[in-house]
Amino acid sequence: MDRAVIGRRIREARLRIGLSQKQLGIKAGIDEFAASPRINQYERGKHAPDFSTAEQLAKALGVPVPYFYAREDQLADWILAFRELTSKRRASIPRRAKSR
Repeated sequence: MDRAVIGRRIREARLRIGLSQKQLGIKAGIDEFAASPRINQYERGKHAPDFSTAEQLAKALGVPVPYFYAREDQLADWILAFRELTSKRRASIPRRAKSR
């Protein structure tokens, strides 16, 4: 697990929707007095959230959990774009990849 990548993704998603670190932490169910310091530590890569916390952060940020773990920026962008597709379009992607 690359803490720096996870931290960067959390920060990017948080800034995209205009939340402060404290607001994000509270929205993800972290105690309000610990919210800002914990999110700050995640974003700086000092600590990484456990998977359950990552799920809560993803829900609060409106992103899929795998977005946090994508090392390549292009893959992270694909993950965000994928969630916007209809289920029919999502289903067609693996078929196209297998046919190559």
